[in-house]
Amino acid sequence: MEYFFGLLVLIAIIFVMMGVTVVRQGFVYTIERFGRYTYSAQPGLTVIIPFFDRVGRKVNVMEQVLDIPGQEIITKDNAMVGVDAVVFFQVLDAAKAAYEVSDLYNAIMQITTTNLRTVMGSMDLDETLSKRDDINGRLLSVVDHATSPWGVKITRVEVKDIRPPADISNAMARQMKAEREKRAQILEAEGMRAAEILRAEGEKQSQILQAEGRKEAAFRDAEAREREAEAEAKATVMVSDSIATSGTQALNYFIAQKYTEAISQFATSPNAKTILFPVEATQLIGTLGGIGELAKEALATGDKQA
Repeated sequence: MEYFFGLLVLIAIIFVMMGVTVVRQGFVYTIERFGRYTYSAQPGLTVIIPFFDRVGRKVNVMEQVLDIPGQEIITKDNAMVGVDAVVFFQVLDAAKAAYEVSDLYNAIMQITTTNLRTVMGSMDLDETLSKRDDINGRLLSVVDHATSPWGVKITRVEVKDIRPPADISNAMARQMKAEREKRAQILEAEGMRAAEILRAEGEKQSQILQAEGRKEAAFRDAEAREREAEAEAKATVMVSDSIATSGTQALNYFIAQKYTEAISQFATSPNAKTILFPVEATQLIGTLGGIGELAKEALATGDKQA
């Protein structure tokens, strides 16, 4: 009897152990009873009835990445391009993902490939190379709508690489090089044009300043000549007044002064080695005498006034 109870206890322990299931984080297990789906077990400890219930599918509910293999696509302008893409998706309903589609990963891959051909086949080669965001957006909308009955949310669809044919790539490279050379020549021409304009502006400003300088110099010269003429006129008046009041003595004084200055210029000339005086000595003495008489009269007049 003891062996019988021991056997029952052992069977009960085995039964309980068979009914306890641990669901890992990031997964959802579907529970089937007699082969029919009953509920979805969330992460943690789950108890089922052994021999009646069993774990059907272990569905990954984390965001996953599906790589779309490279394929050749004909564009609208009949250019053959190679395309690679990736799909990011997440299972939101484990039951639909397990029982609404036979092979979820293959189904997503096939529907993405088909729509990728459709979208890029309706575009020109230049559009496929320059409008990746538009391609990604259209693919995301179409694929997400098609996979929603499977309990799947498509989060992103990205075109990884677009490979045009070698001859088209070479033509594009030559076109790009020509375009850059054209832009460089335009920039160089614009720079030369700006430099010429600046140089012309500088020359114009310089000529204006030079003209203003010449105008100012002419004005200054005219003013100087005017003042010199005024000084000459005043000096002439003063000499005339002096001659009128002093007689011939003042005239002799001025003549002697000019005569002495002329002789001094002869003496200081670097080319003069010998000086000849074509005058009589008595004339010079008489002139000096006149100067002396003029000085005496000036002193006498000063004494009287004192």
